[in-house]
Amino acid sequence: MRVLVKGAGVAGLTVAHELCARDAEVTVLDPHDGFLRAASWLAGGMLAPWCERESADDAVLMRGLTAADKWEAMVPGEVRRNGTLVVASARDLGELRRFACRTTGYEWLEEPAITALEPSLTGRFRHGLFFRREAHLDPRRVLTLLRTKLAAQGVTFVGESPHEESFDSVVDCTGAAQIGEAKELRGVRGEMLYLRSCDVDLSRPVRLLHPRIPVYIVPRGDGLFMVGATMIETEFDGPIVARSLMELLNAAYTLFPAFADATIIETGVGIRPAFPDNLPRASHQGKMISLNGLYRHGFLLAPAMAAEVAELVFNQHAREGMPREIDR
Repeated sequence: MRVLVKGAGVAGLTVAHELCARDAEVTVLDPHDGFLRAASWLAGGMLAPWCERESADDAVLMRGLTAADKWEAMVPGEVRRNGTLVVASARDLGELRRFACRTTGYEWLEEPAITALEPSLTGRFRHGLFFRREAHLDPRRVLTLLRTKLAAQGVTFVGESPHEESFDSVVDCTGAAQIGEAKELRGVRGEMLYLRSCDVDLSRPVRLLHPRIPVYIVPRGDGLFMVGATMIETEFDGPIVARSLMELLNAAYTLFPAFADATIIETGVGIRPAFPDNLPRASHQGKMISLNGLYRHGFLLAPAMAAEVAELVFNQHAREGMPREIDR
């Protein structure tokens, strides 16, 4: 079976991987020849289904429970299973309690336990939530490694669209490019930045709760930290705005005052595609299949959604009377 996958972000690459694992002959259309136009290049890479349940539907939790295992299978050695730490300042303790009421899978921590997990936070927070079973990865490393792996397995990457008539199925994973084309799809702006500091050490993602702009800080190693991210209901994709930059920097400083002397390495803006319910959709019409609306849950939900897309691809051909290929 020959399948064309449009898009080479996290959705397109995980779909290609799933189809390849089922012995499909896969071609990936990547007109930008890289990831700089992909929202997933700017992602936090947190595999945090329990934390995300605080503001997301239960479907996000259920689909995300196996994400860490699936990513480990795709790119061995790249998943860090150190959990997630959620903290709030003393005046925002109510935010921490509200967060706890809306999710599960955590342990309440007092100040000594927080210090034991993250010594850099010594004396800064009295209470926290530790989601021990959560994990994280570096999206840029993982996307690069996965693309290299797929190419080695025989997946073809092309920069110009081939004739779709020559493929048995076409899977559209072009994300925000479909805004204005796909019904109900909207864009949600996310802004982030990278800081470098030799004075801060973190072993896991830390979420700082705040009633105005909750943020997370994810360690990338070698003193590099990703700070994100805003969620603004707009499709404006211009550079980061001053207010967001100040909010993100203030949050980083609140967590670690040493960030005041950090170097700003990079700022970035991505438009996340989302449907009204903020849940992804995999749909098909004939041989045309679409996966979109991963919103802020790209790396968390992409493996599960890729499996759903593969089922649509193979079931479609089974309905058409074609012999279904056997999964590996």
